[in-house]
Amino acid sequence: MKVGLLTGGGDCPGLNAVIRAAVTKGEKHYGDNFIGFLDGWLGAIENKAVELSSARVRDIFDKGGTILGTSRTNPYKEQGGSQKVVSSLQARQLDALIAIGGDDTLGVAAKLAGEGVAVVGVPKTIDNDLSATEVTFGFHTAVQIATEAIDRLRTTSEAHQRVIICEVMGRHAGWIALYSGIAAGAVDVLVPEEPFDIDEVCELLKKRRSEGRLDAVVVVAEGAVPKAGSVSVTSGEVDQFGHVRLGGVGNALAQEVEKRTGFETRATVLGHVQRGGTPTAYDRVLATRFGVAAIDALHEGAAGTMVALQADKIVRVPLSEAVSEPKLVPHDFYETVGRPLFG
Repeated sequence: MKVGLLTGGGDCPGLNAVIRAAVTKGEKHYGDNFIGFLDGWLGAIENKAVELSSARVRDIFDKGGTILGTSRTNPYKEQGGSQKVVSSLQARQLDALIAIGGDDTLGVAAKLAGEGVAVVGVPKTIDNDLSATEVTFGFHTAVQIATEAIDRLRTTSEAHQRVIICEVMGRHAGWIALYSGIAAGAVDVLVPEEPFDIDEVCELLKKRRSEGRLDAVVVVAEGAVPKAGSVSVTSGEVDQFGHVRLGGVGNALAQEVEKRTGFETRATVLGHVQRGGTPTAYDRVLATRFGVAAIDALHEGAAGTMVALQADKIVRVPLSEAVSEPKLVPHDFYETVGRPLFG
């Protein structure tokens, strides 16, 4: 079998481990040949690709980013884009395609599967917001990076008796914010699923200070908004999947907290630091399991599916089901696990 691979959307620790696993298992076990499209769906549209072999991918499992490059290109927003993708697959004489990405990348894969393309999806997002899988690779690494950053911020917060607002990634889902905030002992965690009350945040900070506790870090997901309206700052620009570019809620919140409490307040935006660098051991293993499962799925006639983790087993779910709805932080989890520890 001749198989194509591509990585789409935001880069994520563990992408290279998926590529290595799929290529190595496919070549050594099934005798497959592989090519990798460059820069996600853009490379598939423009038929730009490189040959992949087990020798070439042998030592990439611990590297961040993706050796294939990535983009947020949507073939269905380009004139004749989906037809160009199909033409590229035919020109390369590919039997199947493995698409590694989040809901946008896999949404395109699902449409192509509906048009007869043999494609298997691998879930990738540091936000951990794909509902068909219990966890996505990259999430563990992002949480670890955020937790270590918050640990460091707490020491400087205490030294300067200063409030620090730490903004982390999370457009619609607050998993990174909640996990890292709980792990690092944040005063409060603000997530997109739970509109926050700025007055309540300020009261928590005042109470903490009155108890003589000098460190105070508030973790806020980039998509969090207050009950009375949004304080996030956006560019107004959107990508080809219709997502507004976020960023700025941390700075806006810091200004508001300082004005209302009188406490010196600073904002730290972790941004793309959470995406980059070496994946954790857990993410390397999960990504490897996904890569192996993806190539097995193709050979077992399970095109049109996405591999997923459920009850610590790798299973297959229809691509259409995998991208049907996001996995958000449940209200009861936020209230019963997170809230009692804040303050």
